[in-house]
Amino acid sequence: MKVALIGLPNCGKSTLFNQVAGYKAETGNFSGTTVTFTEGRVRVAGEVIELVDLPGAYTLQSGSPAELEAARYLDSRDVDLIINVADSTQLASALSLTLELIQFRKPMILALNMVDESARLGLHIDAVGLSRELNVPVLPLVASKGRGVKELFLKALEVGRNSEDGTPKAEGRFAKQNADDRHTLAVAFAKKYVTQGERRIIWRDRLDNVLLHPMWGYAIMLFVLFLFFQAVYGIGKLTEPPLLALFDWIMNGALSPFTEGSFLEQLILGVLQGIAAGVAIVLPYLLPFLLGLGLLEDVGYLPRVAFLMDSFMHRIGLHGKAIVPFILGYGCNVPAVMSTRTLEDPRDRYIAAALAVLVPCAARLAVVFGLVAFYLGPMIAFALFLFNLFIIAFTGKILSQMMPEDTPGLIMEMPSYRVPTLKNVFGKSWFRVREFVVEAWPILIAGSAVLATLNYFNLAYIFNWMARPITWLIGLPSQVGVPLIFGILRKELSLVMLSQALGTADFELALSSEQMIVYATFVMFYLPCLATLSILRRELGTRAMLTISALTVVVALLAALLARGVAIVLL
Repeated sequence: MKVALIGLPNCGKSTLFNQVAGYKAETGNFSGTTVTFTEGRVRVAGEVIELVDLPGAYTLQSGSPAELEAARYLDSRDVDLIINVADSTQLASALSLTLELIQFRKPMILALNMVDESARLGLHIDAVGLSRELNVPVLPLVASKGRGVKELFLKALEVGRNSEDGTPKAEGRFAKQNADDRHTLAVAFAKKYVTQGERRIIWRDRLDNVLLHPMWGYAIMLFVLFLFFQAVYGIGKLTEPPLLALFDWIMNGALSPFTEGSFLEQLILGVLQGIAAGVAIVLPYLLPFLLGLGLLEDVGYLPRVAFLMDSFMHRIGLHGKAIVPFILGYGCNVPAVMSTRTLEDPRDRYIAAALAVLVPCAARLAVVFGLVAFYLGPMIAFALFLFNLFIIAFTGKILSQMMPEDTPGLIMEMPSYRVPTLKNVFGKSWFRVREFVVEAWPILIAGSAVLATLNYFNLAYIFNWMARPITWLIGLPSQVGVPLIFGILRKELSLVMLSQALGTADFELALSSEQMIVYATFVMFYLPCLATLSILRRELGTRAMLTISALTVVVALLAALLARGVAIVLL
């Protein structure tokens, strides 16, 4: 039996999916498109249910590619049952989609999520009356805490087996409605079946008055981001040295049987350096960063950052929704570019994608942490982060003036603050780290072996010669050409292969403070990784991919030159 989860953005749909399917899930594309969905398997009462987490949607009749593909998927024969996840604190908005889903004439369950929050707001929902009105089962749910999850899926199994019991009757006033009719009816149902009691004003309500304040909100946001950087830097600084020392001991023992300077010894050394770099250089910074990002996301602070940054987005000529690719970009540029499809205007999609690839992903930030923060301190690393924001804003302003157009405002519902669960935070982080372990780490190891081979046969100079015009211009040693070129495959290689190219893991012996800053700055902006280039081509076309790639190189050069000038003056 195949069950589809669908609901409005921020309704807790993906939280429910992760509660039952965990992070042993796969991401796929709708046939012939780049629109993604997530699917997994759940065992309920001895029977396996195939669960599909569809993209969040406000309606299934808009021009959004994600919403249109979700509608086609629901209309197919593949779906046996629909679970409509609704935010019980915003029932009127949720029921508009529910009425639209009823028209698919498929077995359906309405799951009222976050009933603990609605109770806190003094809302009492007559689930029995609503179920009778809609002719579908209506069940309470607190997905973040696992409450009602078992009952929901047992009911799903029951309804799926007896499909007539849960099949909505799309007739009378529910049939062939437009958007306006559904909204009017949804509001009427919310008034009829939701009773407003006394709202309990607690610390979370007062917290938003501060966090979203037009002045203090921005100050707190910068402070939170600064603490975030300090925490990642602190963990990395504590864990990296002992891990490097451990791998030095392992490598000395592993290489002892081989003749020093032989090809086999150099090749094995390269492989071991690739393994060591993945464990001892990247993970001490990558893993804490992803854990912190997952924590801020689950707490509910990231949507508040999006709200605060809305005015900033308009200053650079973009729709407020474009902040989503920016936030995702700090994890990975691939989903950041893919998320631009939620922007209806091609001009907005192009500019948002061009700026999203300038956002330093976790791999690029690992270079900033592992090079600048480790050797020069977290304050300079944080200054580079702010410098990155300035360059992105300046670039966006220029692009928006070259492609002028009015952009509408942002209307968004703030999700409630939630106490994050360790299971969700660690599971989400592992899901993101797994990409590095499965995809990036083998490339790191292979790249290290290739570099060892190039060095042994004195061929690395070819790549260094190719990159020399750029490295000379920004004042870097010629040896960094290899890690910069190989860094296009995976950005982690820009740091991992740097130690091999310079012949030491202690970068202070080979690079000046100014050169560390320039190198990290250039890596933050220049060509995105191969996977991101591929997604750019699929989403926007070959021409757009090539022009955005050229733009990143120009921006990287100018930013590196500016950073070099500032570093010379201040350092």
